Amino acid sequence: MYFHKQELQHKAVPDKPDAVYARKLQEVLGGQYGEITVAMQYQFQAWNMHMPGKYRDLVFGIGAEEMGHVEMLATMIAQLLEKAPLGVTDEAVQADPTVAAVVGGTDIQQGIVAGAGARPVDSMGNPWSGSYITASGNLLADFAANANAEMQGRVQVARLFHMTDDHGIRDLLSFLLARDTMHQNMWMAAAAELREEGHEDFPVPSNFPLRKEERDVSYEYINFSDGAEAGDGRWASGPTPDGKGEFSYRAEPEPGVPMPPPTVPDARWYGTTPKSNTMEKIAGEVQDKLHKE
Repeated sequence: MYFHKQELQHKAVPDKPDAVYARKLQEVLGGQYGEITVAMQYQFQAWNMHMPGKYRDLVFGIGAEEMGHVEMLATMIAQLLEKAPLGVTDEAVQADPTVAAVVGGTDIQQGIVAGAGARPVDSMGNPWSGSYITASGNLLADFAANANAEMQGRVQVARLFHMTDDHGIRDLLSFLLARDTMHQNMWMAAAAELREEGHEDFPVPSNFPLRKEERDVSYEYINFSDGAEAGDGRWASGPTPDGKGEFSYRAEPEPGVPMPPPTVPDARWYGTTPKSNTMEKIAGEVQDKLHKE
């Protein structure tokens, strides 16, 4: 059951309208690493989780908090659009509001479609996509993905912080930066605790039998670049983080194996093959008559 309380977690009031900055904020609302993504990602991870207890409670709780962050940003965007000029001040451009919006860098659809409000899109107007979500059912994999999402999101919010001198906006972004700091540390701590408690380990999935993979190359760094310094890294020698092997370094790949011959699909896929067009047509008709659907 969801219950909406008409309060914000933190103040979200700009000093003045700014339609151009409203468009920029859309990235951390509806972009790949925006608040909509993490809110839905955490909710789906919790819904799909196979064990009760602290990890499920953690993910549900943070998912609910992120929904609140969606609301704060949407509220901020709506206020930035309220009474905001459509674009630049040049009279020739202002004579056509659509042109003014384009030249001014604003999102026309925030006005035309949303009536001066936020939209579930990124800063370029691309619709938010459910394909951004990672919810695999493997908690170590998911928690690592969550840490990455919080890192990428914090990078973007930090960049946006320097794109405005509006104290109200900076106040909200400062709060979001702090929560991203907490969430990065939280997911890393949760991932470490999963390993300590023996629920999951590296390499993910740890329950897949290692004997079934080609162990000769499991910990070998193969240099596929003409750069010469990759061999100096921690990943090229010494013990592996999973504690199950030693890194090694190969300066260049071994010779490859021959490519298999080109595929020959069913004639009814209508792909171009070495066969003549007439032969392909006859083959398709024969297959139809034989009911090889």
